[in-house]
Amino acid sequence: MSILRVTCSPRGAGSESHRLSQAIIGEIARADASAAESIVEVDASRLPHVDPDYAAALCAAADPAGPVAERGSLGLSARLIASLAQADYVVIATPMHNFTVPSALKAWIDHVVRVRHTFRITPEGKIGTLADRPVFVAVASGGRYSGDGPRQPDFLTPYLKTVLGTIGLHDLMFFAVEGTVQGLDGLRAARAAAEAQVAAAVARTVARRATVLAP
Repeated sequence: MSILRVTCSPRGAGSESHRLSQAIIGEIARADASAAESIVEVDASRLPHVDPDYAAALCAAADPAGPVAERGSLGLSARLIASLAQADYVVIATPMHNFTVPSALKAWIDHVVRVRHTFRITPEGKIGTLADRPVFVAVASGGRYSGDGPRQPDFLTPYLKTVLGTIGLHDLMFFAVEGTVQGLDGLRAARAAAEAQVAAAVARTVARRATVLAP
């Protein structure tokens, strides 16, 4: 069993989203001790964007064979796809930037949402080829975007549901620490609320997954 964590904040381990992701991983380990034996870390802020070789491969009738397939960002894409495909649980730690995902998370998405590797094109549309698994998304935002009287729109949640659903990942759960710039008391309350939601959701998810995987 393994956990893949994708960290997307420029603040890295010092970010609120990473802090919340730690709570998620802690709850997964508490409910499924075997999962904590292997945690694969991806720092999305260090990922390069896709390059001309990647673009050429996407436009080709079939992926190139031989050394060309490993040139540029194609090799990195293959490794990132492998780490995603092998994970039993996925944890994405991300801030909300300008109402949506940050560029670091978009770079990771561009590497792993790849035709003929994680989805195929059919007359009915794009069909994901990855097996579904729990995806926990830990979000931090300076303003509020949910609940009563949100002060900003949310394009992050529907986008992630759509783009990850394209590759077969539909079991998404979102947790958020909102209003991080609105004072320490508010931040503490937001953290406590998010962590309470995490504890309940992870316990349910791990129990459900164990039932599905039981022989």
